[in-house]
This record gives sequence, C-alpha cells and structure tokens, in this order.
Amino acid sequence: MSEATVVKPDLDFVKEVIAAGGESLKKCYQCATCSVVCNVTPDENPFPRKEMVWAQWGLKEKFQGNPDVWLCHQCNDCTAYCPRGAKPGEVLGAIRKQAIKQYSAPAALVDIVNNKKLLPLIFIVPAVLLALLLSVAGTFGIHEGEVVYSKFASILFLQVVFTPALIFGLAVGVLGVKKFWDDMKKANNVQSGDLKASIIATAKDIAGHQKFKTCDVSGDRYTSHLLVFYSFVALGIATALGVLYIDILGLESPFGFGYGTPVKLFGLIGAVAILAGTILMMSSRFKNEEKLGAGSYYDWLLIGIVGTVGLSGALSWLLRLGGAASVAYPVYFIHLVAVFSLFIYLPYSKLAHLFYRSAAMCFNKYSGREAQSQGAGQS
Repeated sequence: MSEATVVKPDLDFVKEVIAAGGESLKKCYQCATCSVVCNVTPDENPFPRKEMVWAQWGLKEKFQGNPDVWLCHQCNDCTAYCPRGAKPGEVLGAIRKQAIKQYSAPAALVDIVNNKKLLPLIFIVPAVLLALLLSVAGTFGIHEGEVVYSKFASILFLQVVFTPALIFGLAVGVLGVKKFWDDMKKANNVQSGDLKASIIATAKDIAGHQKFKTCDVSGDRYTSHLLVFYSFVALGIATALGVLYIDILGLESPFGFGYGTPVKLFGLIGAVAILAGTILMMSSRFKNEEKLGAGSYYDWLLIGIVGTVGLSGALSWLLRLGGAASVAYPVYFIHLVAVFSLFIYLPYSKLAHLFYRSAAMCFNKYSGREAQSQGAGQS
C-alpha cells in the first residue's frame, strides 16, 4: 500500500503570484493545452502545466531550483490558445518575479521596484541623489555657451558614480545566479557536466535569440528583443572605447584625437536600435492585446526605463548639435537618471532575466536535459 503524500500549501505564495500579475491563475483546469502548443518546452517534464498546478496549490518548494520557469520565453502562445483564459505566460512571469525576490538581496527592493504605487519614488530617489552629487561637484545647472555635457557631469563624476552602481547591480545578479545554480543542481540531482561547452552553446543561443524564433502568436518579439539586446552591445562597445581612450591611453578627450568616430558610431547605432526595439515591443503588445493582454506593470516598467534611456540619449545628442542649452542639460539629466536606474535596479527588475534565464538555459545543457529532449523529439 502506497504512503499518503501530505500537501502543505503556502497560501501566501499563491497570493503573491496573483498579486504579481498572475490574476488568472485559478482559471486553469489542467487541460494541458499550454504544454502542447509551447514550442520551447522540453519533451521530458514539459511546462507550464505542472507549474500552473504547483502555483494553484501553493507548492512554493517545487519552484526551488526549477529551471523550467526560466526556460519559458513568455511567447504567450499558451495564453493565446488557453480555452479558459488562464494566461499561463503571465502566471509564469509572476512566478519568475518571486524567484528574483528569493535570490536578490535585499529582497525588499524587488517589491519596491515592482510596486506601481511607488513608481515616482524609484525615479525620484536617483534623481535627488544625482542632483545632490552634481551640486556638491558644483556643476548642476545650465551652462552658457556651447553645449558640453562634461561641464555638467565630468568624466570623473560619471566614473565615480556610475561604475559602482553598475558593479552593484552585476554583483547582486551574479550572487543570485550562484544560489540559483546550486539550487538547480540539488533539485535535479545533477553532480557534474561540461560547464565550458554549456556556456559557449548558451552564448550562441542568446546571440542568435533562437528561442524567440519559435514563437507563433507574437513572433515579432524576435526582432524587437534582438534590436534591444544588440543596442546594449553597441552602447557597451562605445563605453569600452571611451574607457580605452581616456583611462588607459590617457587621452583627455577621444573626440579631439580622431578617436571620436567609432565611439559616436557605436553610440548612434545603439541609440537607434534601442528606440526601434522599444517601439516594436510596444507595438507588439498593443497589436496582440486582445489575445495576450497588454502585459503587467512589471513588463512596462522595463520597457519604460529602456525606452527613456534610448530616447533621452538621442535627444541629448540632437539638442547638443542644435545648441539648445536650456533644454539640452535637463534632458541630459533625465538620461543620467534613467541610466543610473537601469544599473541600480538591474537585478530587481525584469532585466534580471539576463542572469536567471541565461543560467537556466546553460543548466539545461549542462545537465543533459536538453540533449534528452532533442533525442526524444527525433525518435
């Protein structure tokens, strides 16, 4: 006679998932349509059906080290075809938010960043901080003459303030991934694998955004996400070139020594790509709103921050060329606030997917789960 299994639901977890964007959770009646139509789910232990029932029952421990929650790319094909309107894609998105809270420290920042009632606060705080620091430096204000942003925020200021912000965001994310990786190994009883090969294969998948190509209903997400991803790559290259010329080579200004062209080129490419990608993301959400919903505050916050970074950056450049100092410096300040917010909130917003989804994809290869799935699909 088999032993009885005692289920201990965590009702607080259920409430948190519902509050985080999974309002439709209770509509699911386990027909498994979501798992059937999903093009990225593994053949062995497919999602999101099992995750939906775990969430309904409040089985929080089932999500400890669960890579499948992150393998979901929220194509929302499952939501479009769900006969009950349960929106599994949104529910898994809400569960991922709880996972970010679990692995990020301090966890309270996740609730603060993703609480729409506190939206003004999460931008006011960085704005006040930067204004105070610029005031202490004696450069906060509109400067007469030619628009030169280094008069407003010197290179040294940007290095001293923004580098620690970026390091903080990356450090919190990396430490969270380490905990997540350990949990995945424990939960899936995986002792070892080819980590180097898994990392290389994952990098190739991410570079090509292969998984997004499998989306049916919102297939245009492939283009928008690819544009935003490579816009950050281009902006990162521009920043790296600036560091090379100024910090390593000791040049006072890269623009005065003929080095400005590649910096400007990559900066311009990044700005155009980030704007184009953001516009496509918004267009896709509105176009598919009837089938998929318009998305949660959690989604729109990231789109808003990324879009503001791109738009304010492009406007700052145009206003500088136009010599409109009275408008240029305020817009540049908005740009600095947006970039600082992007860095400091990196591991607490939806941008944390960069850490955890990448880790889950890598673990899927490292553990051999992906190879098993492909083998089963070919047999």
